[in-house]
Amino acid sequence: MHRTPLTCFPTALALTALLLGHASAQTAPAQTAPAQTAPAQPAPAQPTPAQAAPAALTSLLTQGQGAAQAAAEARDLILKARSAYPAGSANIDQTLWKQAAAAAETAVTAAPGNPDYLKLRAQIYTEVGFWRQAELAWNAYFRAAPGAGTAESQQAAAVQYNLGYAAYTRNMPDRAAAFFGACLQLDAANVPCATWAARTALEAGNYTQAQTLYARALTLNPADKTLAYFQGLAQSAGRYGPAATRAFSRAYGDREAGRKTQALAGFQEAARSAPNFTEAYREAGRLALELGNTQAALDAYTALNALPGPTAADAFNLALATEAQQYGLSAVQTYRAAYQRYTAGDRAAAETGFQAATQQSPTYAKAWAWLGRVRYEAKNYAAAAEAYAQAVTLDPTDKSSAYYLKLAQQRK
Repeated sequence: MHRTPLTCFPTALALTALLLGHASAQTAPAQTAPAQTAPAQPAPAQPTPAQAAPAALTSLLTQGQGAAQAAAEARDLILKARSAYPAGSANIDQTLWKQAAAAAETAVTAAPGNPDYLKLRAQIYTEVGFWRQAELAWNAYFRAAPGAGTAESQQAAAVQYNLGYAAYTRNMPDRAAAFFGACLQLDAANVPCATWAARTALEAGNYTQAQTLYARALTLNPADKTLAYFQGLAQSAGRYGPAATRAFSRAYGDREAGRKTQALAGFQEAARSAPNFTEAYREAGRLALELGNTQAALDAYTALNALPGPTAADAFNLALATEAQQYGLSAVQTYRAAYQRYTAGDRAAAETGFQAATQQSPTYAKAWAWLGRVRYEAKNYAAAAEAYAQAVTLDPTDKSSAYYLKLAQQRK
């Protein structure tokens, strides 16, 4: 239990001694009473300085003791709250936390300049996630304790981060940027704040600042591939403009949060805003395939492959999206997985996969042809002939299947 020691009041004690000594050394001057025609009424008794000083001291002592008692009660309630509620669930509406905050407020009111009580109040509001009150409480603490330590600065920085993220999600980018900046002033090594400060700068079109902040975040967390990705984006963002960059950044955040449909719309918006935005098309195409939206995937990969510098993966995915439009995405994915097993030497698994693809899409000529091939290589000629016959029927221009169909029929 924290108690305020009596030595906190040397001035009051010295003042009392001075007043007592001063009163005993003086005599009251003689007063001449005027003539009275009525009985004299005694004047109300007034406390002498010697009487008033102990009363003032008692008040100060009582006030200090009350603050210490309230602070002790707040600490006790914190322990009870942590024990009573599940870890990570603390909030100001829970009874014990509300009582702890009220006790801390009482302590601060009784001793407004006491750094320990100010810090206690700030820590309570931080733990329950009452961010605005926590910010005000930490500000009051730092005014009383300008030389506060690293731990306190880091806790206050976490408050600024949460205020910044809340502002960002409410589409208040300027306020978010200010909070993230304040966070970095309190804790220069705070990776989340460096990351989000960079993101808000990028979305605002402050590309030079964004590059500096991403570099700072990468210095703190060099293994983060997302930071490296966005640092590269910041370097080229000037070619796309703030609107496209903002849409892309927001879409990326939606995807990370699992809001895939919203993210796809954001990537498409970025591509519309900047038709040369290769990464916007690429991310839109990938996400469209994940969602099974083959038309959106085909549109994205068609546009991407028309731009300079498409990769082999871009061409692969364009072919995938094109086939998926015709035969269905699940059948194409099954076929491609079977092909990978075939190239890995697992012929039995490949046959199972090719057969599954033909069942998912009976008009999938390529799947029938590969089913025929894997059966032919296993010398299962009758089954191979059936598969090749389907392939040739669906695609009369497939000369290879026609050739092996004859061989299978001849059991060669």
